[in-house]
Amino acid sequence: MASNHKREEIHKAIWSIADDLRGSVDGWDFKQYVLGVMFYRYISENIANYINEGERKAGNTTFDYANSKDSEVEFERDNLVKEKGFFIHPSELFCNVIKSAKSDSATFTDSEGKTKNIKDNLNEYLEMIFNNIENSAKGTQSEDNFSGLFDDIDVNSNKLGATVAKRNEKLLKILDGIAGINLDYKDNNIDAFGDAYEFLMSMYASNAGKSGGEFYTPQEVSELLTKLAILDKTSVNKVYDPACGSGSLLLKSANILGKDNVRNGFYGQEINLTTYNLCRINMFLHDIGYDKFNIACEDTLTTPKHWDDEPFEVIVSNPPYSIKWAGDENAVLINDPRYSPAGILAPKSKADFAFIMHSLSWLAANGTASIVCFPGILYRGGAEQKIRRYLIDNNFIDSIIQLPDNLFFGTSIATCIMILKKGKKDNSTLFINASKECVKVTNNNRLTDDNIKNIIKMFENRCDVQYSAKLVSNKEIAQNDYNLSVSTYVEQEDTREKIDIVKLNKQIDEIVARENKLREEINKIISEIRV
Repeated sequence: MASNHKREEIHKAIWSIADDLRGSVDGWDFKQYVLGVMFYRYISENIANYINEGERKAGNTTFDYANSKDSEVEFERDNLVKEKGFFIHPSELFCNVIKSAKSDSATFTDSEGKTKNIKDNLNEYLEMIFNNIENSAKGTQSEDNFSGLFDDIDVNSNKLGATVAKRNEKLLKILDGIAGINLDYKDNNIDAFGDAYEFLMSMYASNAGKSGGEFYTPQEVSELLTKLAILDKTSVNKVYDPACGSGSLLLKSANILGKDNVRNGFYGQEINLTTYNLCRINMFLHDIGYDKFNIACEDTLTTPKHWDDEPFEVIVSNPPYSIKWAGDENAVLINDPRYSPAGILAPKSKADFAFIMHSLSWLAANGTASIVCFPGILYRGGAEQKIRRYLIDNNFIDSIIQLPDNLFFGTSIATCIMILKKGKKDNSTLFINASKECVKVTNNNRLTDDNIKNIIKMFENRCDVQYSAKLVSNKEIAQNDYNLSVSTYVEQEDTREKIDIVKLNKQIDEIVARENKLREEINKIISEIRV
């Protein structure tokens, strides 16, 4: 209940900011400003709290980094960059920038050495601060993790306003709005940043004609995917997501296992530059150290960036459904060790099995991959059927789980989860029909804690449950032309009203008899009238 209340608070605050800026900032661009400023606020509070805790432990109980002079803390820059990955001067902290932006006398010195009033040049001041934060990591181990993080916050954009004054007015409203949100980034009951992202997508994606479903996996689905992948594990070597989006799946692993129990860190790859930046931001927001994650920006299918880091003990992913990819147009791919074992490539128009084969290739011998799938790949013919044959004949598919429809923003499709393992104990595949495991919330369905527990229990027990689960031998699957649709193997419960035919026939006979008797009486009356 507390997490739901917190979620509602965040939604209400974001809606209030949007309402203040209605008609001035396009929704899709507004999303970037909100998320970027949330991140700026977080790293400001994060570094300030970190320094304050250290000083207070050392006995300086009244120390407050926000009240320090820039010149007094400069000598700590190098140590802070080594420990936190970045540095921010006290004057450039989120809380102090808001104060300065409301003051008539606060000034700053720009890159050309000119003194300017912050209130009148807030856009320039913020741009300088963002550059300073990124530059503080240059030449260090954290450089790649901070480079370009603020690129999507264009403080000089005409979309904010036609004049500098109007832009600054809008920027201050956004800063004020974010300052008013009650954010506890260490609250494990809610992914505040991820939830804000999902809410913003639901507000604006459909209006902008842009789909965000591939970028964000709802927290309940993330939890299910992760629990399936880490079942019976208390620690793992590495967690990987080949289509990581905003990073919600990687972070769910950190939440459930505990980030210290992911010994060698979190790895992901994302093709979309904006979402790649969101993912890196999200890592920082959840206090994942810059040396504990490695997120790359490139096409996973043709240019994978983590050859030197695989194999991975846990792979969790919600790749984009049936997107186009190079396929057999690229003659090199058929010899790629990720795809060549199947002897055929996924169709150019449907890359689903390319992601699956990639994940399988990089999966550790003792690992588990949990992947959300478009249902069509489970029964279509051609190349996809041949890849299914390879997966079944080599006993790599552990389970197929049918999810309810309407779980993801932007699509009502009832998706599935495919569980891959390289070290199975039996030569069978478990099919689970979880299509009814949900509750309706407004126009969407959601998984509750009980729904997740029920699915996990069936997955863990690995035995038949009437209308819900069926353990099927791979030989039987082969006889069914490698069809992996859950409905092929799990009997559907007939919820239609049952009719007693004998009783119904008796009732019909009685009705016909009464009808005949009435006809006789009517005919008798008519005869008497005629006489």
